[in-house]
Amino acid sequence: MPAVASAGRAVLRDYGGTGLPVVFVPSLINPPLVLDLGENSLLRWLAQHGVHPLLVDWGSPTPDDRAQDVTAHVEGLLLPLLATLDRPPALVGYCLGGTMATATAAAIRTAGLVTIAAPWRFKAYGDALEPISALWDQAHDTCEQLGLVPMEVLQSGFWQLDPRRTIAKFERFARLEPDSAEARAFVALEDWANGGAPLTFAAGRQLFDDFFVADLPGSGRWQIAGRNVDPETLGIPALSFVSSTDRIVPAASAARIGEVRELAMGHVGMIVGSRAREALWQPLADWLTALALTR
Repeated sequence: MPAVASAGRAVLRDYGGTGLPVVFVPSLINPPLVLDLGENSLLRWLAQHGVHPLLVDWGSPTPDDRAQDVTAHVEGLLLPLLATLDRPPALVGYCLGGTMATATAAAIRTAGLVTIAAPWRFKAYGDALEPISALWDQAHDTCEQLGLVPMEVLQSGFWQLDPRRTIAKFERFARLEPDSAEARAFVALEDWANGGAPLTFAAGRQLFDDFFVADLPGSGRWQIAGRNVDPETLGIPALSFVSSTDRIVPAASAARIGEVRELAMGHVGMIVGSRAREALWQPLADWLTALALTR
């Protein structure tokens, strides 16, 4: 979709519609296209149901961006993009994008905030923290030399969270008719999950060291624009989607800000799964259209 603003390598893409701008902040991990996945596009559906969605596209970093950590992505890319809008937007953040959207809402005036499977209390990863830390220990020196964290490093970490589930999904795929809609959807989703730009080295270092190990967000020590981020003091309408069966962002680690909607769906399934439209798309559209009436 057309870019209506840019800041460095990041752009803001407009999906149409009118009224309150709703900016979707995707994770830095994997491409943002999970929110606009072919015939199963949340953003295009919302644009047809009374919402004006815009999508942050982070672009592809190079080794020259090596020093740009997660904080710098918010301060140097996201905040300037939002400053181009003619009114305070609502923010919707998915996964790490929800973590970043929460920090953004603490730094500037926004109309409202929605988080979807957004990690915030990283110490709640519990036993998973040890293999996550070991993965970074193994990859650190190579990533430092590259100035980037390749997608393969991150994806191998996701596989380790539930190896049996990873194998099982390919076993199910092997039983599908190759030309079936379900098989095509599986391929599209796997292409998304295994593709995408690398992280900058500094973003990877901050994610592993400052978030997973030190839990700066969950302990109230993460600073954006010189201020500690405290979700409890945002003072804006907020909605959080949390899944009890999410293995990427366990429910105990997820942000719970304002109204909380509990789901029993996978991390990606809540966005593009067969029940996503009923469980998340429609409630999200209803909440955003109601918010627009008050702004």
